[in-house]
Amino acid sequence: MCANSSLLIAVITSSRCISSGHVTVRDGCCRTRTRTRTRTLFLHRLSVFGPEGTMSVVKLEEYRERIRKELDSAVDFWLKYSHDTIHGGFFTCIGRDGKVYDELKYVWLQGRQVWMYCRLYRTMDRFRRPEILEAAKAGGAFLRKFARVSSGQWKCAFCLTRDGKAVKIQRTIFSECFYIMAMDELSRVLGDKDMQLEAEQMMEQLIYWVKEDSSGLGRPQLPGDVPTNSMAVPMMLLCLVQQLTDGRGQEVVQKYGELASWCVQQILQHIQRDGTAVLENVSPEGAELPGCQGRLQNPGHALEAGWFLLQVSAEQGDTELRQTAINKFVELPYQKGWDKEHGGLFYFLDVDGHCPTQLEWSMKLWWPHCEALIAFLMAYSQTKKPELLETFSQVYEYTFNHFPDAKNGEWFGYLTQEGKVTLDFKGGPFKGFFHVPRCLYMCERILDDLLAYTKD
Repeated sequence: MCANSSLLIAVITSSRCISSGHVTVRDGCCRTRTRTRTRTLFLHRLSVFGPEGTMSVVKLEEYRERIRKELDSAVDFWLKYSHDTIHGGFFTCIGRDGKVYDELKYVWLQGRQVWMYCRLYRTMDRFRRPEILEAAKAGGAFLRKFARVSSGQWKCAFCLTRDGKAVKIQRTIFSECFYIMAMDELSRVLGDKDMQLEAEQMMEQLIYWVKEDSSGLGRPQLPGDVPTNSMAVPMMLLCLVQQLTDGRGQEVVQKYGELASWCVQQILQHIQRDGTAVLENVSPEGAELPGCQGRLQNPGHALEAGWFLLQVSAEQGDTELRQTAINKFVELPYQKGWDKEHGGLFYFLDVDGHCPTQLEWSMKLWWPHCEALIAFLMAYSQTKKPELLETFSQVYEYTFNHFPDAKNGEWFGYLTQEGKVTLDFKGGPFKGFFHVPRCLYMCERILDDLLAYTKD
C-alpha cells in the first residue's frame, strides 16, 4: 500500500465502549482490553500528514516498532541491573551505565516495579518469561516483609535500607497506593486470594484516611495550614479503583462506584479560571487558593489525569466527560505547557505568568512526556480527530530525540530547558521502572489496535 494514501477503515464503536477503533484499552492503573461487537458500523478515514495532509499507516508502524524496541530495552536494563539477589527487592538508584550508586530502596518504586513486571507478564506474550515472574515475586515478598512500618498497621515507609529497615515515612498515602497496586496485580498473576484481600484491606484504610480522618498519616493540624485538594490524591484513588475492579465482576464495580464518582468530581474541580486553566491545588470546595500554591500548574499531571478520565468515559459511555477530558486535561495543558522555543513540556508553570518557585520548573522531565504520549494517542483512538494524532507525533519526535540513551539503554530523566541531559542517572528516588515502560506498553497496545483495524 502506498505510504501517502488514505485508508478507509471500519471503526466499530458502542454506547458503552468507545476507544481505539472498537477496543477499550485500560492498561495504566487499569483495565485490560475488551472487544465489544455493536450494532453500529462507522466508516472513518485515518487522517495523517503527508503531501495531502495525511499520515500513512507506514508511519504508525514505524512508531510502533520504535516503541517496541524501547520497551524491550527498558525491560532488559532493569532486569540486568536493578535486582538485589541478596536481600530482595530492587535497587533504583542506578547510573547511566547500570552501576548502583545508592542502596536505599524507595517503596513507591518497589511497588511500581512489581506492578509493571506483573502487568507485562500477564498481558504480553513476549514478556511471559520466568525471570520476570521470579523478579515480581521477589519484589512482592520484600514489600510484604518490610514496607509496612509496624505489624498490624497499614502505614508504609517511604524509604528503606537495603535490608529493609525503615529510614523515612511520608505523611501522605502514596507509598500505600503503590503497595496496593503491586499486591493486587501480583495476586492476579499468582492467583493468591490472601494477597488480593490484603490489597483491598489497605484500600479501605486509604479511603478512611482521605475521606474521614487523616490523623493516621501523622500530619499535625497546624492553625495556619490551609485545607487543600491536591489533584494527586483523587487521581491515585481513581487509579486504584480501576486496578481493583478490573475483571472482578459487577459486585466489585458497585462496591467502588461511589468512590470512583467522587474521584472524578474532585479532579474536575481543578478546572479553574472559567475553564482556561487546570490548577494543581484547589480548596476542598473547589475554589482557587491564594499564593504560589494556588497558582501552580503541572502540565504532566494534568495530562495524566486526562487519560485517567478518558478511561472512565470509555467505560461509562460518557461522551461529555470524554470531551471535557480532551479539551481541559489533554489539549489545554499541552497548549499552556509546551515550550514553543525549545520544545518539550515545562515541569511547572504559574497561571499568572510569575516565575514558579520550584527550582526545576523550566526543566524537561521524562514522565510528563510519557503521560502526553499516552493521553494524545488514547484521545485519538477514541475520537479519530487528526489534530490529536498530529500532537502525538510532535510529542513523540521530541521525546524520542531527547530522552533515550542509545548507548546504554533506558532513558535519561532530567533535561535542561534547552533539552540537554543535566542529570545522567537512569534511576533515582523518584525515577524507576514505571513511567517509561508503562507509556511504551500502553502506546504499543493502542497502536496494535489502530493498525489491526486498518487491515480489517
